[in-house]
Amino acid sequence: MTRMGMCIGLKPDVVARYRELHAAVWPQVLAAISAANIRNYSIFLKEPENLLFAYWEYVGEHFAQDMERMKLDPAMREWWKICDPLQEPLATRLEGEWWAAMEPVFHHP
Repeated sequence: MTRMGMCIGLKPDVVARYRELHAAVWPQVLAAISAANIRNYSIFLKEPENLLFAYWEYVGEHFAQDMERMKLDPAMREWWKICDPLQEPLATRLEGEWWAAMEPVFHHP
């Protein structure tokens, strides 16, 4: 199992919409996340900075393949078409990243 953390900005004028969407995530999106071997997925919001922090545990063996399969899922693609415009990627993210990956520096089981 691999713990993963990522962060991204959220546009200030869409916080209520983002909360509304994530209060009722589509069952097909949840199924795609689970099929990609992601468990314990949480998103946290820090206001007033409007910073989103996502945490999940990857329990599969082929991360790149699982992420590619999730990217091809029709429901997930539609979900991202709705959610991505609400987000503001960090200027410091690596090339190819939308959400910026974070380095783990501490864990206590």
